[in-house]
Amino acid sequence: MTSPINIAESVLDNMSKVIIGKNQQIQLALIALMSGGHLLVEDVPGVGKTMLARSLASSLGCEFSRIQFTPDLLPTDVTGVSVFLQETGEFRFRPGPILSQIVLADEVNRATPKTQSALLEAMEEGQVTVDGITHQLANPHMVIATQNPIEYEGTFPLPEAQLDRFLMRIQLGYPDPTDEVLIMDAQRLAHPIEELGAVVDQNDLLELKVAVNEVYVDSLVKQYIVSIVNKTRVHKAVYLGSSPRGSLGLLRCAQSFALLNERDFVEPDDVKKLAYSVLAHRLIINPASELGDMTANEVISQILETTAVPGVQSRQGA
Repeated sequence: MTSPINIAESVLDNMSKVIIGKNQQIQLALIALMSGGHLLVEDVPGVGKTMLARSLASSLGCEFSRIQFTPDLLPTDVTGVSVFLQETGEFRFRPGPILSQIVLADEVNRATPKTQSALLEAMEEGQVTVDGITHQLANPHMVIATQNPIEYEGTFPLPEAQLDRFLMRIQLGYPDPTDEVLIMDAQRLAHPIEELGAVVDQNDLLELKVAVNEVYVDSLVKQYIVSIVNKTRVHKAVYLGSSPRGSLGLLRCAQSFALLNERDFVEPDDVKKLAYSVLAHRLIINPASELGDMTANEVISQILETTAVPGVQSRQGA
């Protein structure tokens, strides 16, 4: 039987053939999947957001679908629609792309709020309801949404309820010059995504998720997570802090991160490393602080600096 860490390393190595020089971002994408969550990738065009989703789906052998969000996209274009069959006189459900296992919601902020809301039930409850009939989604199911942070014309900002359903938000960033040369070499004849095959199967992925659940989290670490999240709700620069969904997400991601680092327990440092990706998009900075160039990442940095780390005092007193 393949060990969970070997399964994860196989996926990471395979994805790195396409996403060059972004090992941390690849790891975060896999952590989101292992933790049973969804991923928001916010960055400028052309840095590999779509390829990240495709390489993850290909490495897992999962069914992949892409939805190009536009202002004229309808909710039924996402969830599916019931079609009347004249020969039988019955309605038959034609599933939409959201019912795939790995779903790329490309430029999600270009669709209207009504269409964006079509994702809410799928992302939270693992099902879609069309014409009063509920349809269960595939397992695993993950939405990877992309948006361009510098385009505002013709876009509809994601509402708080939508943002809160994304487990993590990441940025890919531009490659460094050395990696950019490697990217050009890799795509000289054909794009490497075309030859990328599956390295694990559905049973391996299920085993990986079970292993995440078994990673031990001490009660002091849980209190540390809750303390961090609570401080986002009372920080003077924050209008709206993280919901309890943020605490749960930070806990689960820390378990996945510990597993990837070949540990069966979570350390406080795991929580600190993941706090930005898990919590920043859940915070709304008040207008006065925004005028002072305060960002969500800066708020989290301040909170981490002022929150006591479990075990530090006892070690100092030893």
